[in-house]
Amino acid sequence: MAKQLDYAQMRAIFTRFQALEPEPKGELYHTNAFTLVVAVALSAQATDAGVNKATRPLFAIADTPQKMLDLGLEQVTEAIRTIGLYRNKAKNVVKLSQILVEEYGGEVPSSRAALQSLPGVGRKTANVVLNMWFGQPAQAVDTHIFRIGNRTGICPGKDVDTVERAIEDNVPAEFQHHAHHWLILHGRYICVARKPKCGICPIRDLCPYEEKTE
Repeated sequence: MAKQLDYAQMRAIFTRFQALEPEPKGELYHTNAFTLVVAVALSAQATDAGVNKATRPLFAIADTPQKMLDLGLEQVTEAIRTIGLYRNKAKNVVKLSQILVEEYGGEVPSSRAALQSLPGVGRKTANVVLNMWFGQPAQAVDTHIFRIGNRTGICPGKDVDTVERAIEDNVPAEFQHHAHHWLILHGRYICVARKPKCGICPIRDLCPYEEKTE
């Protein structure tokens, strides 16, 4: 685990990320807050591309909690059968849709606690929704962020909660809103797990990782 980078280093890193991608976007297909909740919940242990392939036709016919309920468990299950753990995920989607209809008037709540009370929605999912839909500087830590946070010293921590706090505590405020997107993209396409692409890394000179590749 690398040591936490100092303020000047953090500012320099995120300034570069911002210059390369001023408005980073999540890669999960969605059309509204509800479909975003469903997409993120389905993405656990699955790729965004795989989720998008299943959800595009599903959301075309069921883009609200009530429409998802009307579709029913059997059809939802069939629609997402190409996604890992699809049976349990289908049950969660139908149940969370029912809760949204019965307890929230069919609207997606905008508090972390309310979001996390929905079946299949953990802290990471809630943070994605808060960030992407409600514009909050919430940090959704995935495996990419956890890996590069510790590898680079941008946000080191022994678990995802510690890494999340490290981002909140150390990333300058003006970069907070997009911080987790920049980190996810960096981990997904450059600072990959097995052979990080250090030769094309925009923050190579600021990174303390010793086993750099060419």
